[in-house]
Amino acid sequence: MTIGIPKEIKEQEQRVGLLPSTAQTLVGHGHTVLVQKNAGVGCGYPDEEYVKAGAQIVESAEEIFQRADMIVKVKEPLPAEWPLLRRGQILFTYLHLAASKPLTEALLNSGVTGVAYETIQIGNRLPLLEPMSEIAGRMSVVMGAYYLAKHNGGTGVLLGGVPGVLPGRVVVLGGGTAGVNAARMATGLSADVTILEVDLERMRFLDITMDNAHTLYSSEAHLHELMATTDLLIGAVLVPGAKAPKLITRAMLRKMKPGSVVVDIAIDQGGCAETSRPTTHLDPVYVEEGVTHYCVANMPAAYARTATQALTNITGRYVELLADRGLEGACNKQPALLGGVNTRDGILTIQAVAEAHGLPYTPTFSTETLGSLGG
Repeated sequence: MTIGIPKEIKEQEQRVGLLPSTAQTLVGHGHTVLVQKNAGVGCGYPDEEYVKAGAQIVESAEEIFQRADMIVKVKEPLPAEWPLLRRGQILFTYLHLAASKPLTEALLNSGVTGVAYETIQIGNRLPLLEPMSEIAGRMSVVMGAYYLAKHNGGTGVLLGGVPGVLPGRVVVLGGGTAGVNAARMATGLSADVTILEVDLERMRFLDITMDNAHTLYSSEAHLHELMATTDLLIGAVLVPGAKAPKLITRAMLRKMKPGSVVVDIAIDQGGCAETSRPTTHLDPVYVEEGVTHYCVANMPAAYARTATQALTNITGRYVELLADRGLEGACNKQPALLGGVNTRDGILTIQAVAEAHGLPYTPTFSTETLGSLGG
């Protein structure tokens, strides 16, 4: 199989889809690896390392997409890349289709087989999403603390406080991977931390393992009660594959102190605040209702080397499986991959995305169903 690694073109996206070490393994298995020139430079992997691994350096993205049987990326394809996708090709990346109907329609029109990192599920875990959720969760507190500084338009509250002064209050909405990592960072700074969650078993787990954080059942009433005293609100809500629910309303934000901060980690899936809209690392914040919003859609890219290593530690084995066995063979070997198939031969195969956009879909229940899609 020919595997293509294009350079990411999303603004300030410095991650790369494949490490030289994985390229070396793939070449050793008899595959061809094409890497676009300078694709890994932003995270510390120059072209020379890929050449040593046996990969071929290609000048243009057009050639990568034209020659590759499988495209491995980090972020979803942008409009400039949509015409390059084609039927029979596998696209393996984060897709977040529920947040974008135009992207969904573009993949359907191209006929490409879109396999999304974020919808591959094993038990209750999303193993290919977890490493980025860990980084985004930890980063959310760093960014939140930074924008609480008075010179950044914040309230001037130091999250950890000092002797004789109460700490700042951090409210984390969601007790999943991102939420837990946000809470860990906030408690590490000695902030007053409350995690809102609806899963009672999850709350028991958090109560046992996070002595310095409080848990509270997530409800609209509880959110309203907390807003007036919250300095940093972190939205870490996730419904796998689906658009994030709008749990933070404009009315709630009006109760917050001017200069308070909201970090919406869920912005990749549309955001969990009514006032959220995607921002970039170059222009990361805006103010609504007197509250600073940080809604960068690719947060982990700020720490591109760590993020690339953490991501490819997990994705690499799936890339090898897909290259060695093809889609059907890989799904037979690892059935969780079926959940990653979002589009194939012009057919939408994931219910949550169909519901988000009002589109028809064909469920993928088995490798036999998968093989029959598109005739």
